[in-house]
Amino acid sequence: MNDKKTQSKYQLSRRHVLKTLAVGGAVFSLPTLAAKTSNSSHDYSKTIDYRGDHQTGIITKEQKNASFIAFDVTADTLAELEQVLKILTDRIAYLTQDHELSATLNDKLPPHESGILGQSLKPDSLTITVALGNTLFNERFGLGPFKPKHLQAMTSFPNDRLEPAWCGGDITLQICADSPESVIYAVRDIIQHTNKYLSPRWKMDGFLPYRDLDNKSTAINLFGFKDGTGNAPADDKKQMDDLVWITNKDSEPSWCTGGTYQAIRLIRFNLEFWDRTPLEDQENDFGRHKVSGAPIGMKNEHDSPELTKDPHGDRVLFNSHMRRAEPRNPERHTAKLRRRSYSYSLGLTETGALDMGLIFVSFQKTLKPALLILKKDSMVNH
Repeated sequence: MNDKKTQSKYQLSRRHVLKTLAVGGAVFSLPTLAAKTSNSSHDYSKTIDYRGDHQTGIITKEQKNASFIAFDVTADTLAELEQVLKILTDRIAYLTQDHELSATLNDKLPPHESGILGQSLKPDSLTITVALGNTLFNERFGLGPFKPKHLQAMTSFPNDRLEPAWCGGDITLQICADSPESVIYAVRDIIQHTNKYLSPRWKMDGFLPYRDLDNKSTAINLFGFKDGTGNAPADDKKQMDDLVWITNKDSEPSWCTGGTYQAIRLIRFNLEFWDRTPLEDQENDFGRHKVSGAPIGMKNEHDSPELTKDPHGDRVLFNSHMRRAEPRNPERHTAKLRRRSYSYSLGLTETGALDMGLIFVSFQKTLKPALLILKKDSMVNH
């Protein structure tokens, strides 16, 4: 690598892998797919186009079900890494479109797909978001010079008890759809097509609890409170550029522009203790009324808490979730992130307690303990 021309070619080849990260093997010239109408109670035909300026599943409206699965890359070469990312994009393009599945099977070979959806693959609002972990930028593929500035392994916060089995991963996929069977189908399909290069490390399934029938209300978490009311509106481009998307004004490698960082934390709730807690204490803990989701003293979920009129925390306590998550001092959205969390249920702990809680997911442009989310145009075939 002493020859400058050879070194330049070496650097360019690695930049190419990142710049064309997850580019498919063929150009997809299909038009943007529109959501179809259906008379059924569940519209499995709704499509979210995976192409665009950014990846889907970040500021996309939350679907009802999700799976988060981390992989270790077992590829040996840069070319193999590029190949697995191409495979991922091919599968994303396929799974997010409408297909009639072949009924012709050879009983001497494994079936082409799992069969759990019958003979018709419907998009079901499926999004698959690809994130790169800190360890992918180690010495294996020579990608160190292109590592995003803030990317690092998730660290332990105060009062944490991190479990190694739920940490790490070179590549993480966030797979979301409006039914669990669509998510499971996508997970199995991707594992089937990438098992030569990817080894699953951990997986967590999530769901959104009850929403009001008008589907305009914020999802309710397992504590019974509305969770995520303080998010900035996704259709505000200026705020999304300020909070979520890496832009060319940020001090990041150029290939990162249009991407974001993702943090995933698994938080177990002590629900048995919570269910014995008086309502007044529960509401004070959140700073909201439980039924309406309104700030304490207000009527509606999205009413201003008017914290300037409560300078001593007599109404909305200083240690309440609302004050901590969004103190509104001096303005809104001082926490530079957008949350997209899900609930989880894993059965029982070793002590017989409910093993249930929150898959906390946030997207932001600067947070250090995070996973890098590929920019969207990296998922488009050129």
